[in-house]
Amino acid sequence: MRRTLPRMLSITTVTTVTAVTAVHPVGLGGRKRKTRISPAAAVGMAVFLVHAVYALREHARFGTTGYDLGIFDQAVRSYAEGRWPASEIRTATAGPGFTGDAYPLLGDHFHPILALLAPLYVVVPHVETLLVAQAALVGFSAYVLTDAAARHLPRGRRWAAGPLGLAYGFSWGLQQLTAFDFHEVAFAIPLLALAGRAYLDGRWVACAWWAGALLLVKEDLGATAAVLAVLLWRHHRRAGLLLGAAAVLGTALTVLVLLPGMAPDGRYGYFDQSQAYGISDGWSTKLLMLGGLLAISGGVALRSPFAPLLLPTLGWRLTSPNPAYWGMELHYSAVLMPIAFVALMDALRRDGRRVWVVAPLAVAALLLPIQPLAALATPSFWRDTPQQTAARAALALIPPGAHVTASNSLAPHLTDRATVYLTTATGSSSGAGAVDWLIAVRKDPFPVGGVEDSIRRAERWGWRVVYERDGVVVLRSGGGDGGA
Repeated sequence: MRRTLPRMLSITTVTTVTAVTAVHPVGLGGRKRKTRISPAAAVGMAVFLVHAVYALREHARFGTTGYDLGIFDQAVRSYAEGRWPASEIRTATAGPGFTGDAYPLLGDHFHPILALLAPLYVVVPHVETLLVAQAALVGFSAYVLTDAAARHLPRGRRWAAGPLGLAYGFSWGLQQLTAFDFHEVAFAIPLLALAGRAYLDGRWVACAWWAGALLLVKEDLGATAAVLAVLLWRHHRRAGLLLGAAAVLGTALTVLVLLPGMAPDGRYGYFDQSQAYGISDGWSTKLLMLGGLLAISGGVALRSPFAPLLLPTLGWRLTSPNPAYWGMELHYSAVLMPIAFVALMDALRRDGRRVWVVAPLAVAALLLPIQPLAALATPSFWRDTPQQTAARAALALIPPGAHVTASNSLAPHLTDRATVYLTTATGSSSGAGAVDWLIAVRKDPFPVGGVEDSIRRAERWGWRVVYERDGVVVLRSGGGDGGA
């Protein structure tokens, strides 16, 4: 059987940004004038490139997952094909009673802003498009905040604008965002940065507009916009009032009407999360996260009236019964980073003592070696393991347009060219009965027991193993009914 390596994006050219020289005659000498890239643009491009390189390599080495990159790829692919966003992978945890082939994602979280990626996905219909777009959003936010620092730091401290921009761009919350697939909150990062810069500039109406757009990113961000509305009220009553009304009414409409109306069971599922933990649990983890947030600015950010914007996100996370929300890992702290750095800049323009400027730079340098992007400097990050090589060969066997059930680490490598369900322990993925391929890494940890149970079911139904090597297995249906 002929095997070809699967198609994936690769970085073939790295363009180093240098000063661009243009010839402008000056007087009779025709002297040359150099046009140099601004520090803010240089920081933004550097942050983008580093995050993009990491994300693409992490994906290439099977560090991304169906939960959540595969789900978001199916969502954006739906928009690109002119459909409402839906995910076959998400059916794996849809709960009892769900009978559809794909889960309607606007009944899970409200993120219509993802539709902005559809035109790009039409041109480049690959899952890696989402990873590059996320890196671009992070890089652009770094440009915005570096520019804000250059404008508002005290005159004798403006040398720190570039370093502060880099400290932000490589802050732990943004690194964790890049390290864990793609998420809709990537759009909140530049929106918060733009709102923060407008706030520092005193452009209150622009600040309100940027903050209002947060309502299109995710339903919980309306609370952040509402807090900013209270802050704006002190400076521009009309802007504050309109933003506050939009935030409160928009959030209520989303949570009470839109999400339940599009959810298969007719309710907003995050009101009632049955977990075995209470508000008094997990405080060692919670305090570590809070300490990491304070360390970003050396505590200086708390002196700014912009700092209360941190409270809504911290509030729902610290009171949640779900332990995934408590710590520094995953993507949940990403939206806190632009808020913390805007608050820091606001505090520094009021009191720009050197120690307050140097503190966040020192903290960023100390944290960098233990954060995800540090892997870029390790040789093992760039070397393929035998299992990764085997996985690429296995993926090459799946034809375009196939219906396949895949384990978590392989699913996002197929969602842009196949209909993909997730291997489950119960076989509850509703449309998985129509699949004719199963591809899996036997030791994929999520969902627990899902891979081996799916393989055993397929073998009972007479599926045949067409490939197995280094813990990677591919089975194909013999043409009969049934699914894995």
